[in-house]
Amino acid sequence: MVRPSRQRQQERDTERESDEDAITCPECDSGEIVTDADQELICEECGLVLDEQTIDRGPEWRAFNHSERQSKSRVGAPITETMHDKGLTTTIDWKDKDAYGRSLSSEKRSQMHRLRKWQERIRTKDAGERNLQFALSEIDRMASALGVPRSVREVASVIYRRALSEDLIRGRSIEGVSTAALYAACRQEGIPRSLDEVAEVSRVPQKEIGRTYRYISQELGLELRPVDPKQFVPRFASSLQLSEEVQSKATEIIDVSAEQGLLSGKSPTGFAAAAIYAASLLCNEKKTQREVADVAQVTEVTIRNRYQEQIEAMGFR
Repeated sequence: MVRPSRQRQQERDTERESDEDAITCPECDSGEIVTDADQELICEECGLVLDEQTIDRGPEWRAFNHSERQSKSRVGAPITETMHDKGLTTTIDWKDKDAYGRSLSSEKRSQMHRLRKWQERIRTKDAGERNLQFALSEIDRMASALGVPRSVREVASVIYRRALSEDLIRGRSIEGVSTAALYAACRQEGIPRSLDEVAEVSRVPQKEIGRTYRYISQELGLELRPVDPKQFVPRFASSLQLSEEVQSKATEIIDVSAEQGLLSGKSPTGFAAAAIYAASLLCNEKKTQREVADVAQVTEVTIRNRYQEQIEAMGFR
């Protein structure tokens, strides 16, 4: 019995993959064989090409810009964790036009309106999915207000899904857990956002956010390093319209004072604000304590206390 061509091709591919694992370079007897972008088998040690002119498994069409690539692609948007169904859903366009761009009749428009309504209703099958949809929309809203990149939203969505699977949401508000997940994602991705800034765009008190953040980070085993005050320096200096010289001096002040152990137990935003204030005085670009405090969202007392410590650490007094 003759086997179908598809099955024979699969068998050949399987044999080829097993051969790649067992093959060694005849030149240097190395087993480090890799496949490059042109689908050629190459020895990683000496660079000898072992196999070429293999089957190209890419698309048969060519595209020279982004719009052509989008129009010729036969796949949809990539899977994302920021949507409750991971983006694997269909949507009905709101333009009320057919495939040729012609307007629909009044009867078809009312039918499309009903279909959109039911499409929105059946996207979530139970209360759990509805809560997840609401939480992910909250994360997206707060991330947009904070101006963080999309990678942070993805990480925050993954953290929230993990907390949901571990049943850490029970007894806590959805907004509180979603805000804590976003703050943890900012910490994990190295995006300088303080707890005060996150609390400003949230609908829950800062105390609840901090308590929920500590709980989920401990339960999920999130390994988060302490926030480096130097991460806040460029953003604060840019808001105050300070030069690169001030930023460099502020970074130097933070490094010197941190080496002497002055950073332990201190707020990173307050520490960065005091370093910027001290650097602005040393570089003759004076800013008042009130201006720096407003940008860093700390009190003037905090800046004065940290400023005195940092000046003594630098040896100016």
